[in-house]
Amino acid sequence: MAKKTDRQTPLKPATRLVTGGRDSQAYHGFVNPPVFHASTVLYPTAEDQVAHRSRYQYGRRGTPTSEALENALAELEGPGCAGVALLPSGLAAISTALLSVVSAGDHILVSDSAYRPTRTFCDSVLKRLGVETTYFDPLLNAKIAGLFKPNTRAVFVEAPGSQSFEMQDIPAIAQVAHEKGAIVLMDNTWATPLYFNAFDKGVDLSIQAGTKYIGGHSDIMFGTVSANAATLPALKTTFGNMGLCAGPDDIYLALRGLRTLGVRLARHQDSALQIARWFEKRPEVLRVLHPALESDPGHAIWKRDFSGASGLFSIVLKPAPERAVYAFMNTLSLFGMGFSWGGFESLVILFDCAEYRSATKWAPGGPTLRFHIGLEDVGDLTADLEAGFAALNASA
Repeated sequence: MAKKTDRQTPLKPATRLVTGGRDSQAYHGFVNPPVFHASTVLYPTAEDQVAHRSRYQYGRRGTPTSEALENALAELEGPGCAGVALLPSGLAAISTALLSVVSAGDHILVSDSAYRPTRTFCDSVLKRLGVETTYFDPLLNAKIAGLFKPNTRAVFVEAPGSQSFEMQDIPAIAQVAHEKGAIVLMDNTWATPLYFNAFDKGVDLSIQAGTKYIGGHSDIMFGTVSANAATLPALKTTFGNMGLCAGPDDIYLALRGLRTLGVRLARHQDSALQIARWFEKRPEVLRVLHPALESDPGHAIWKRDFSGASGLFSIVLKPAPERAVYAFMNTLSLFGMGFSWGGFESLVILFDCAEYRSATKWAPGGPTLRFHIGLEDVGDLTADLEAGFAALNASA
């Protein structure tokens, strides 16, 4: 783990994406750091080895490659970030962050709209360790105050909600949580720190599935946890004691992906908004779940707290038989059917939140599809969707 180096003159986010974590003179003038495949680090003397007098002590504890990405991410997160941990997956990042703040006998609050594997971890591992989880309506916002117990240790949020895209009021939730002495953890994968400054909004631990937009090319498994000064020591201890580390090649690819995050995310955002507005006009679509749309119930919060949107959103179709929905999906040639997102390619999945929601009722009024809009031409994508709707209507 590496600590962020403060700058006297703050740079704009787009510049930080390019310059963060870079020291070309340390690598003989090369722009990118080399990939260190390392386990053993040799000490020059017995005295140095006994006293651990070395910048690097063991491959799992960090290399120049991992340090470069940690520093770059900390630069992007902003001044509230004290350090970053690099994990082998997004779920590993979520579980490590949670384990760093809870103990047996604690109680946590988790948004009912959180990423489903987050819930599975809470309902299995944390439950077995004696940690109680209460799921809450993501739209309660400051009203979650009524759900706190004397032993409530943390609140886990995700904005917008996974698949269902409810927009939570993170500053309001964070204020209540801090008044109650609780830590706020946030899954910030959708917006990334580029479009949502988590620490500025009261978050203590900001989590990303780097598999998605940081990597950007659907070829790595990766996760990050960024911590403020208060939560960094426990995160660092948990991270180290569990023997966690990301692979050097994935770290390098994540660092490479980070350099182009700004231009990629801008394209994802623009294309997704064009297609979301196109969906709004389709007679087969009941509604579009995208907080950057003016018609979305969470738009005001998104506009206040976020500086952009990504390429991921959902739609609710008008009631249609299963065979028609399958015909729509099977006809698409430019939208792959896969469970990840954040890469250059467009994707679609059929989902149903009713399978796992417990604090809220999921009754959207029709079949629901989640789309990730990639970097293809928007005209080609809408033509592909036109063909899909033709197949849907023919099968209805």
